[in-house]
Amino acid sequence: MDIKELVEEQFNIIKRGTVEIVPEEDLKAKLAKSIKEKKPLKIKLGLDPTAPDIHLGSAVVLRKMRKFQDMGHEVHIIIGDFTAGIGDPTGKSITRPQLTKEQIADNAKTYYQQFFKILDPDKTVIHFNSEWLAPLDFVDVIRLMSHVTLARLIERDDFQKRLNEGRPIAVHELTYPICQAYDSVVLESDVEVGGTEQKFNILMGRTLQTSYEKEAQVGLFMPLLVGLDGVNKMSKSLGNYVGITEEAKDMFGKLMSLPDEMMETYFELCTDVDMDEVKRLCEGIKTGSVHPMDLKKRLAREIITIYHSEEAAKEAQAEFEKVFSQRDVPTDIAEIKVEEDKLTLLTLMQKAGWGMSNSDMRRLIKDGAVSVDGDKVTDFQKEITIKPEGIVLKAGKRKFVKFLK
Repeated sequence: MDIKELVEEQFNIIKRGTVEIVPEEDLKAKLAKSIKEKKPLKIKLGLDPTAPDIHLGSAVVLRKMRKFQDMGHEVHIIIGDFTAGIGDPTGKSITRPQLTKEQIADNAKTYYQQFFKILDPDKTVIHFNSEWLAPLDFVDVIRLMSHVTLARLIERDDFQKRLNEGRPIAVHELTYPICQAYDSVVLESDVEVGGTEQKFNILMGRTLQTSYEKEAQVGLFMPLLVGLDGVNKMSKSLGNYVGITEEAKDMFGKLMSLPDEMMETYFELCTDVDMDEVKRLCEGIKTGSVHPMDLKKRLAREIITIYHSEEAAKEAQAEFEKVFSQRDVPTDIAEIKVEEDKLTLLTLMQKAGWGMSNSDMRRLIKDGAVSVDGDKVTDFQKEITIKPEGIVLKAGKRKFVKFLK
């Protein structure tokens, strides 16, 4: 293939699932130069170590970085140990609490361990931005700030909203996007990848690079993955997430709860399945030639294979089908011994150790989501006899425990 064809091939791989590339023509020019000079592009991803558990939503950007690696480019991860001490104001209506050095260090270690379930460690360079930001003296900081106007900073939607609502904005928050952009100046990055919520920060990197007479980076923006509820952004705090380090069976069970209409998006952002095939399969659901359950199982297998193995994906599916399709009990069910001959249903749920509040337990019982040995029980005060062979308590779709005397 000639250079033009190679550029188009790489560009099409890069563009899959993206919301926006700013500007596309610059990316193509950088790819052409990279191929011609046989010099890899520097691809930047900045991360503040504030939420160290990586789930499928946060993996969307990391998977895009892996695509760059597979094409021979350099991936540079900037751990914002310095900027995390400032706090990213993105999406915040109040000043974000500053993290301690100990919190930052602990979170960074956890991130580091999870990166390489996705990225190639031999093609990844990890930096901590305290390396170049911490040594700046006050004169250096003033010079850095002089490259950006206040008008430019308060264009940011988060700041505008807080100003309009009369909420305070601390001066140190205004420095965050400038410090983050300075990372791009030091690294001389060619492309910065991030979610759409990082658009202001990433474009600030382009601005500052130009001010320092560097070649401006390209901004590549990935969508925010909607969680399992089909409504909100995937988030651990909302409980609508799938963690990439979770056990295969847990990942499978969670993914099977995904709304049918979200499957195409998950195939595009979370797997490598050809999108023409995905579109044909999704069209098959509309015509009745493909069953949604079968396609969802395929989706779960594809995702689990990436983070575990093909064998683990098959075993997870078999376990799911055994428990949920055949109404069977999991093979590794937890067992709890009790002294009493009889216990109320609510007491049993409390002893199960599922971490639910009493109100959540009562709600599940009232909704008919709790059963004993396969029989629904809707009275939380009902006394349950502990049989000699034990009883199996089930709550919701995936919580099981066996009580024994």
